[in-house]
Amino acid sequence: MTLKPLHDRVIVKRTAEEETTAGGIIIPDSAKEKPQGGEVLAVGPECQTLKNGDTVLFAKYAGTEFASNGDDLLIMREDDILGVFE
Repeated sequence: MTLKPLHDRVIVKRTAEEETTAGGIIIPDSAKEKPQGGEVLAVGPECQTLKNGDTVLFAKYAGTEFASNGDDLLIMREDDILGVFE
C-alpha cells in the first residue's frame, strides 16, 4: 500500500458483493447494493480502537472511494465505523 492514512482515518477494502440470492437467483449489476462491511488495510496514527485486519461495519455513505493497485478502496474517519466483527 502506498497511501498512509493521516490522523484518525482508516483505509477499508469492501467485502465481495453477493452474486446470487439464497434461492439461487442471479442478481443483476443494476440491483446490487454495495456492501457496508470490509477489512481494515491501514490505520492512521490517532486511531484508538482499530487495527489492520479488523473486519468492520461502516455507515452506508461513509468514506471516499479511490482505486489503488486495481482495488476499489475507501478512506474514512474512525467515527464512520459502526462496529467491529469478532
